[in-house]
Amino acid sequence: MPSYNAPLRDMRFVMDEVFDFAGSYAAHGLTDATPDLVDAVLEESAKFASEVLAPLNRTGDEEGCHFEDGVVTTPKGFKEAYQQYVENGWAAMSGPVEYGGQGLPASLGLVVNEMTASANYAWNMYPGLTHGCAAAIRAHGTPEQKQLYLNKLVPGYWTGTMCLTEPHCGTDLGLIKTRAVPQADGTYAVTGTKIFISSGEHDLAENIVHLVLAKLPDAPEGTKGISLFIVPKFLPDANGEVGERNAVKCGSIEHKMGIKASATCVMNFDGATGFLIGEINKGLACMFTMMNSARLGTGMQGLCHGEVSYQNALAYAKDRLQMRSLSGPAEPGKPADPIIVHPDVRRMLLTMKAFNEGNRALAYYTAQLLDNAHYSKDEAVRADAEDQLAFLTPICKAFMTETGLETTLLGMQVFGGHGYIREWGQEQQVRDCRIAPIYEGTNGIQALDLLGRKVLMSQGKLLRAFSKQVHLFCQSHEGHAQLGGYVADLVRLNKQWGDLTQQIAVRSMQNREEVGAAAMDFLMFSGYVIHAFFWLKMAVVAQQKLDAGTSEQGFYQAKLATQQFYFKRLLPRAQAHVAALEAGADSLMQLGAEHF
Repeated sequence: MPSYNAPLRDMRFVMDEVFDFAGSYAAHGLTDATPDLVDAVLEESAKFASEVLAPLNRTGDEEGCHFEDGVVTTPKGFKEAYQQYVENGWAAMSGPVEYGGQGLPASLGLVVNEMTASANYAWNMYPGLTHGCAAAIRAHGTPEQKQLYLNKLVPGYWTGTMCLTEPHCGTDLGLIKTRAVPQADGTYAVTGTKIFISSGEHDLAENIVHLVLAKLPDAPEGTKGISLFIVPKFLPDANGEVGERNAVKCGSIEHKMGIKASATCVMNFDGATGFLIGEINKGLACMFTMMNSARLGTGMQGLCHGEVSYQNALAYAKDRLQMRSLSGPAEPGKPADPIIVHPDVRRMLLTMKAFNEGNRALAYYTAQLLDNAHYSKDEAVRADAEDQLAFLTPICKAFMTETGLETTLLGMQVFGGHGYIREWGQEQQVRDCRIAPIYEGTNGIQALDLLGRKVLMSQGKLLRAFSKQVHLFCQSHEGHAQLGGYVADLVRLNKQWGDLTQQIAVRSMQNREEVGAAAMDFLMFSGYVIHAFFWLKMAVVAQQKLDAGTSEQGFYQAKLATQQFYFKRLLPRAQAHVAALEAGADSLMQLGAEHF
């Protein structure tokens, strides 16, 4: 049975030494987020994750959710864990104070989320979408809607969902059939069926607030005719408490490959009372507030499963005896050597370590951008943060889940045959992680969003907003005594990034299919370059600590060794993606569908 212990030293390294969260908090006037408080939050969250949530991960997967006549019951222990989560203030930690939150930084909330999601991803999905639901209402709701719903959602008394897709439309939301008919009292009667609704029905909270995409009877065709509605499971009464049951019911729950303890629901709306949020026919733009939050959270799933897989594969590799080291017995007193001495096992473990720590740096950098966008008093800083967030969100979702899945599969490979059976728990990690590249917009959709919308439609502006950071870093570390060669490699990659964008832009003017043909390879290339940037940032810090005579020699030397492994063994993959995207659309499109 796998265990999870929050990697607090690695987390603090990124927070404190690489990105200086404390300095950022002080600059934004977040005076409550003192180093002592942040440290206490990390320690207590680590305990909650390992002692309360992690033990429920295996049992929750085995039991799954129960469904009977529209009622979903979560596995044993889930409800009690959620009550403890709410009572201890974890749900409200990053919420606005005026609605019952603690007002702590969004970045700190993301760090806590890494721990709870790593310990038990299925459980973590229940409160997970609530934060995005609250963000959408806060950004687009009326003052009355904010007062009514945020006071319940922010502290976690109520949970939230987003109801987007339907059986026939998948990602193409312009095809939705759910209808919202205006009523005399200003409400709307919402009718339709939504599928794949995470946490659409459960027994953890007293009410569930659904954000539902629907079309008015006279709405324009396609995505330009979509509006957004608040449709609560129970209509709030005059005091804002749970009132009469609304005409919304769970029709069934999906029987899934993984995350079985998370209820994925078919939701039926039968003339349910809904309340318009935002402007008519502008619902998709409103929902994107929530979707972007969900995409960042899904990217974290890759890191979370990768971290748990690494921890358990590493422990196994140190304990499992098999064969002798090729250079002679490493432990002559034992009948065989632990498999960690073998180069191929080290290749797998180092790949896992490199991707996990690179993804953590990417996630925490993005979290710091969220803080800048929300709290900075400098308009230019806020605008730059928004640009970088727009650019990085699809990369976080897709690259982190692609590499997270690879890392999780490598964990199974380290276990060998034991990884494929139930006993060791690694097969659950693989099943749970496999959904991550699919939901919240498949990774192919993320790639189209990145290349088509964020890069080409902005004429390269959003790419430049990030690559400028890379350029300035390389300038300041040019000729670095120990790392100068790697800095020069990054300079070449950063230039190649811009050149590739220009090539694709020119080709796409002749053939629009070139964008779709290049998109996934462009995203993966971008991810490898971004990891190289963050690994060099971490390596610079590690070298500075070693030069200063730190007492943690082993910790920082491990950072440098992993950075070198990344540049020598993983970063060369970027050029394979270059070769693939330069092959162009013809290599994909010339075969007629009838010949497949």
